[in-house]
Amino acid sequence: MFGKSMKFFAAHVFLLLLTAVNLHASEMDRLIEKSANDSYVFKTYLQNDNITTLSNDGVVTLNGTVNEEFHILMAQETVANLPGVKRVQNNLVFHGERFSKSSDKWISMNVMSALLFHHNVNAFKTNVNVYNGVVTLKGEAASLAQKELTGEYAADVFGVKEVKNEMTYLNNSLERTPAEKIDDASITAQVILALLTHRSTSAIKTIVQTKNGVVTLTGSAKNDAEKKLVGKLANDIRGVAMVVNKMAVDDKSR
Repeated sequence: MFGKSMKFFAAHVFLLLLTAVNLHASEMDRLIEKSANDSYVFKTYLQNDNITTLSNDGVVTLNGTVNEEFHILMAQETVANLPGVKRVQNNLVFHGERFSKSSDKWISMNVMSALLFHHNVNAFKTNVNVYNGVVTLKGEAASLAQKELTGEYAADVFGVKEVKNEMTYLNNSLERTPAEKIDDASITAQVILALLTHRSTSAIKTIVQTKNGVVTLTGSAKNDAEKKLVGKLANDIRGVAMVVNKMAVDDKSR
């Protein structure tokens, strides 16, 4: 009789523990979905897209459509870096017009994407026109330094042959404003996308992690110049408070 009671008690405890685990997993899934929808990337860049986020035991499925092709990767990188996410199943579809690689339209979109994430340039006040791979920049910069930096970033985009920088500017100084309060997952996604967009850093093996706005870079670079460039670009991403560059330099390439 005692043995049966013990077995019943053990089974009851097991069911209670199983229920508690399931409830915890369910709460975590709801938190993941809410964190994704409340993230800076989803509320800023993806606000006009039709994206549904569903988490099941930490496996997140993204369904819906996006207005820009690079939004597919941006959504995936943001969600993948949220606490509790184990894997992302990305079913997002781009229904817009696809332009051939290196066409003027394709270059124009990539230049705008490259400028979008950077803190010290203003993509919304920059007009980009491309003809035969030659980029003409117009619009208003806050300073000469911002104008020059905009041209520098544009020149580093795939397919750009030349940049004609016709932007106007107001003064001669560029003061960095305090970092915006942006969630860590959104910061990580922006850094990754920015590094992929720039021709000079797209092939560099960089691992990006963010905690409380502090970005830690690991991975490998061919030389010190590559390492410094990755750090420079990461430091200029919206929301980044500080960059800790722990990338290793490949001695074999020296």
